Amino acid sequence: MPDYLSKLKPAEGSRSSQKRLGRGTGSGLGKTSGRGNKGYKARAGSGRRLGFEGGQMPLQRRLPKRGFVNIFRKESTVINVRDIERWGLAEVSPQVLVEKKLVRGIGKGGLRVLGQGEIGRAVTVKAHHISAQAAEKIAHAGGQAIVIRATGTGADG
Repeated sequence: MPDYLSKLKPAEGSRSSQKRLGRGTGSGLGKTSGRGNKGYKARAGSGRRLGFEGGQMPLQRRLPKRGFVNIFRKESTVINVRDIERWGLAEVSPQVLVEKKLVRGIGKGGLRVLGQGEIGRAVTVKAHHISAQAAEKIAHAGGQAIVIRATGTGADG
């Protein structure tokens, strides 16, 4: 590709220099710097917050709250037996999965192995929770399913 990118410039007259505020009355933007006299918008750091409706009760506060949000919820990282088969690893554990970037991270609920799919080879699986179906499939293939306890994620893992 030719060296055009280094020679690019904005079109003539398309860019103007930034207004310099508070530089004397002769500049046209001296004294109050174009903010007028007093009031909310004349103050530093002012500006309406998102959803502000001029003092009227905002829409997000007029609408009712619905449902229940459990603030203690623990998100688990879920993998299936078919994923283990596809990856072709000899050992599957939270550390290995994060190391090989097969999962983005392990949630507070730990690593959960579920039984969807089939597995045809012996694999050692270490997880915080392994479903009965997944454990059965892993054992049937000659592998080992080991439940580990999470450290620092609370009493239950």
